[in-house]
Amino acid sequence: MTIDVLSSSCILSSPIAILDLVECFKRLPGIGGKSAERLAYYVLSMDKEYVQEFAHTLMNFQDNIHYCKKCGHICEGDYCEICQDETRDQSVICVVESPKDVFAMEKVREYHGLYHVLHGTISMIDGTTVDDLNISSLFERLDGVKEVILATNPTREGETTALFLAKLLAKRNIETSRIANGLPIGSNIDYADELTLLKSLEGRKKI
Repeated sequence: MTIDVLSSSCILSSPIAILDLVECFKRLPGIGGKSAERLAYYVLSMDKEYVQEFAHTLMNFQDNIHYCKKCGHICEGDYCEICQDETRDQSVICVVESPKDVFAMEKVREYHGLYHVLHGTISMIDGTTVDDLNISSLFERLDGVKEVILATNPTREGETTALFLAKLLAKRNIETSRIANGLPIGSNIDYADELTLLKSLEGRKKI
């Protein structure tokens, strides 16, 4: 008795539309092949109205959310609410890696200065250089600034970026401090609780 072996041409493949959607989901951070497939098949079970609403929301987000021309934070206009707030302390700038870090720091409710978002860190592994970061605009807004707080994450890349900025700021005779106590090495600011961030701000040290 013989058993026929099915050729590869007989293997059932998914429709092109599903494969395309899976590939789109796989581009999102933290989404692998299996997760992308689950999301794609979940979309099949969604009401058409909700799918249209979801698609409209994505397009609306893409069209209306921009980076602040001054600090690099996200906003719906040319400048974010923080940069437009004249009651904020204009003499202090807190440098962070991403817009998520701004929201995390604001939850502390103890910092009242300005921000500057780098949109990343110097990374040899990822090939991210100084030219890829939002650094040059930081030095264009230092008039009247007395202190710059370097609040990049306590990772190897974050520390490298902080040291690089500290050296450049030292040439401008601007007091530079680094957030300290409370954040363990390798952690991310946006995952820290408010008390931990508060202690980090209070324990910052000059560098």
